[in-house]
Amino acid sequence: MPAKHFIAGTAGHIDHGKTSLVRALTGVDTDQLKEEKERGITIDLGFASSTFPNDITLSWIDVPGHERFIGNMLAGAAGIDLVVLVVAATEGVMPQTREHFEICRMLGVRHGLIALTKSDLVDEDGLDLAIADVRALAQGSFLADAPVLPVSSRTGAGVERLRGALQALTAQMESRPVSGNFRLPIDRAFVMKGFGTVVTGTVFDGRAVPDQTLLLLLRNKPVRIRSIQVHGKPAEVARRGQRAALNLTGVDVAEIHRGDTLVTADGFRLTREFDVQLEMLPSAPELPPLHPVHLHLGTTACVAKLRFHDRVRLAAPGNRLFARVLAESPVVTLPGDHFILRRFSPLETIGGGIVLDNHPPRLRRNQGEGGKLTTLAGGDPAKALTEFVRETAAGCSLESLIPRMGYSAPELRRLAERSGLRMGGPQANWLLEAEQSEELAGRIQSILAAFHSRNPMLPGMSKEQARIALNAPWPDAVFDWFLSQDSRFHREGETVRLSVHKPSLSGEEAAAAGKLESLFRSAGLQVPPVEEALRASGIEPRTAQTLLHGLVREGRLVKVGQDLVFHKQNLAETIGLLQSRRGQRFSVAEFKEWTGISRKYAIPLLEFLDRQRVTRREGDSRVIL
Repeated sequence: MPAKHFIAGTAGHIDHGKTSLVRALTGVDTDQLKEEKERGITIDLGFASSTFPNDITLSWIDVPGHERFIGNMLAGAAGIDLVVLVVAATEGVMPQTREHFEICRMLGVRHGLIALTKSDLVDEDGLDLAIADVRALAQGSFLADAPVLPVSSRTGAGVERLRGALQALTAQMESRPVSGNFRLPIDRAFVMKGFGTVVTGTVFDGRAVPDQTLLLLLRNKPVRIRSIQVHGKPAEVARRGQRAALNLTGVDVAEIHRGDTLVTADGFRLTREFDVQLEMLPSAPELPPLHPVHLHLGTTACVAKLRFHDRVRLAAPGNRLFARVLAESPVVTLPGDHFILRRFSPLETIGGGIVLDNHPPRLRRNQGEGGKLTTLAGGDPAKALTEFVRETAAGCSLESLIPRMGYSAPELRRLAERSGLRMGGPQANWLLEAEQSEELAGRIQSILAAFHSRNPMLPGMSKEQARIALNAPWPDAVFDWFLSQDSRFHREGETVRLSVHKPSLSGEEAAAAGKLESLFRSAGLQVPPVEEALRASGIEPRTAQTLLHGLVREGRLVKVGQDLVFHKQNLAETIGLLQSRRGQRFSVAEFKEWTGISRKYAIPLLEFLDRQRVTRREGDSRVIL
């Protein structure tokens, strides 16, 4: 069986024996601060670890129970795999017992057990009352069927039984699958002599190794991992679901604060607005929109306000609803993260929930988000990916979704395949939903059809003009791919047309084209400049220009230079003249004599013949090939 690592947290009222219980299980006193020793209470997070014979390691996070330090408790509870709800048999369920229990439930904790501490100080009736009290609290929750274990940290009674229950529980649990880019919300930062800056936290996503460069957010500062410890032991990798300490270079400890996050560069973006599914506690007061609350997300705590979706005017006690969180400070979050809300006064937990969309589009007046958010709340990442692509005007790049979903590029590709999304472009990194793709193709078809209707003589529309008309934020290569994979469209260079389109001329236009062609044919090799020829034709200027382009496209006229166009027959006769002298070397003067033209025409015409490999220049002369 491979080794397993889990994060275990304590929860419960102040002075119910959480720290003493962890010390009894691990031998480690997690109260390290001088003030904690003096006052006999836990103020900040404490850490310890224990191992079981079946190669399972538990990293313990001991949280404070006093209501004044709930913020510290929340920083520690983020990311735990199982909780030991600690209730003193002498007092039973108390206010912080309930609050800690609700916090664990809303943070998505799914495993745990209940420890009745100080059980040596009550008789059997008192113990039965305490058990009934915690059973009533846990009814209908993830702890409903959890064992309730009397224990005394002072005498050691029940400690081994508790340890055995933890071993049995963790043996049934599965380690979190490693996915996504690396993310570690920091809960401690300190200096270790001989090592320098060290940060600790629970790895929320991905994996990291020594010498890897990460980004410190909110500072936006690159840092490098010098070494790693996992669950208190040196390690070559820190993975999702593990408790890790990272020794960093490139940053001073004074620059790091609890709530900062270490992430893979380019894998995450800071946000101040995100959509959530909110659950209000039954004991919470009614919450109006835009009322300030304390937001706790991972190890981050900040002030926030909420807007409610779907015209909900009030978050009532016990309600579930969709909302947009407006945080006063930027945060790092991904879909699936859990959060807690606390009111300002009195300081108490009023609700929590789960993040659904960390970078939602801007809300428009009377916009309904219920359908999309209901899909996101279902928790299927393939469906979420489809929703994110569908809400864009013309699809989106795979890279843009990495910080929105928290998956690596290969993981997103697999999700896209599973979702039936189209992947296109040079690197197949542009995602389109099937209906969206067909709607865009229909719009292009309409744009081109309208253009052909207005300009039947033209071969097609400028590709850039078509893209502007489509109003799709596509890179050029993606637009080229989209046109090339649809048989309805045909692209030639920078021009695009409907495949069925053939330039057509009316009777008058055909006569005008013939007149223009005759003008160039009769001019021989001494043709007038293009603008002069068009004026001399007597044809309306715009029409004349269109007809000229059509004659060049059909090959009846040949553009030799910027302002020089010859009739194809005149050129053919000149080439025939030269080929009758094949192999002969000649000068510009001789060419002028043969053709009867001036240097003004001879030089550009010879350069054209060089490009056509009729002649080859060698110094001041040429050879006829």
